[in-house]
Amino acid sequence: MAASTSDDQRVRLDKWLWAARFYKTRSLAKEAVEGGKVHYNSQRCKPGRLVEPGATLTLRLGYLEKVVVVDEVSERRRGAPEAQKLYHETEDSIKKREDLSWQRKTMQAAQLPPARRPSKKDRRDIQRFRDQNSI
Repeated sequence: MAASTSDDQRVRLDKWLWAARFYKTRSLAKEAVEGGKVHYNSQRCKPGRLVEPGATLTLRLGYLEKVVVVDEVSERRRGAPEAQKLYHETEDSIKKREDLSWQRKTMQAAQLPPARRPSKKDRRDIQRFRDQNSI
């Protein structure tokens, strides 16, 4: 049975999140919903909530937050290109994610790693400095 938006197809939220490839397993999707990391139309919900086309989902995936709109309902997990047809991400969400990504990259660039490892003489000097200042 192909993905359809007919009224006779009823899919649980955790199953849809798994089919749309947001989570690797259904149990991970269920834990995310129960943990408050998924909001259905800006409200917390249960994993058994039935998904409808046009619904807005707010997903917290690690340090990212995505806002997606459900386009189609499917309970079958297929390849990634087909799974991406089940939803689309809002423009605000995409822009916000890109801004956060840029901020993380600039913060990493600001914290430059040392140019090289300390030499044996440098390590002795560091140890001598620590010994003198620990008293």
